[in-house]
Amino acid sequence: MHLARFPRARFAHLPTPLEPLLRLSQALGGPTLWVKRDDCTGLAGGGNKTRKLEFLVGEALDAGADTLVTQGAVQSNHVRQTAAAAARFGLACEIILETRVATQAEDYNLSGNVLLDRLLGGGLRRVPAGSDMNAALAEVADEVRARGGRPYVIPGGGSNAVGALGYAECARELVAQADAQDLKIDRIVTATGSAGTHAGLVAGLAVIGADIPVHGFGVRAPKDRQEANVHALAEATADLLGCGDRVRRDMTVADCDYVGEGYGIADEGVFEALRLAARTEGLLLDPVYTGKAMKGLVDYARRGRWAGETVVFLHTGGAQGLAGYTSVLEGHLE
Repeated sequence: MHLARFPRARFAHLPTPLEPLLRLSQALGGPTLWVKRDDCTGLAGGGNKTRKLEFLVGEALDAGADTLVTQGAVQSNHVRQTAAAAARFGLACEIILETRVATQAEDYNLSGNVLLDRLLGGGLRRVPAGSDMNAALAEVADEVRARGGRPYVIPGGGSNAVGALGYAECARELVAQADAQDLKIDRIVTATGSAGTHAGLVAGLAVIGADIPVHGFGVRAPKDRQEANVHALAEATADLLGCGDRVRRDMTVADCDYVGEGYGIADEGVFEALRLAARTEGLLLDPVYTGKAMKGLVDYARRGRWAGETVVFLHTGGAQGLAGYTSVLEGHLE
């Protein structure tokens, strides 16, 4: 896996720590848990999109772009990190926010990541839930060209084959850290949404020949669609690396039974996961992605799944958005 062949803008704080979760493991009485701290990648608070943006922004700069154009939900962590990367390299940033969560709450619509998007200089516009986001991205890119700009379009979550290279590299980094500590990893757990993180890990592990399964806990789509999306992107990423034949369909596993009522909607299982992580390890999760993945992991542990295994939880970040959920969390912190 020779990543120097691809344009890259280096700004992430890497490698991110790999740490044991001793008190959480004890509290659950199940698998031995570790955490890969990709909430510590450094860019405007960090998160998993920073790894992807190194390759995406690298390609944008190589193409001579002067404006990044992207999209996400109102409290998108990806959007925050994209706006920060644009500021870091003197690029403009045009942002489309989709109102996927039906709420008029002031904290959700104005605080958290939205406040940071504005502070970072992103140009915000909103569209209704269910909008054709690819069409919306194309329309904004045309507007940038019409005023003489040079846009570079980044899909939601930075989830294309170029962005997923960041998690192919993460797979190599994680295996090297585990080997240095004589740590045998039985599986990796991650939230899976726009698919790039999950797919990049699957592709990277396949390319380097590390036989470690990746288990995704879905946050939005049903299982069949999520697994199809992840597998297709894992194949495309491995193809980009010249090893497309190494990705098998059975390498992609997503459990989407913990989504609850829908994307961005928290329930008691999520609230408990947030409290457990915070009060056993000082680990801050978010209600949309890491909270739902931890909800699934907690339930698995209590049902005896993966007993005796060593499981690495990939922390994809998101704490910067917590202020946007103040009214949701109120009453669930005790």
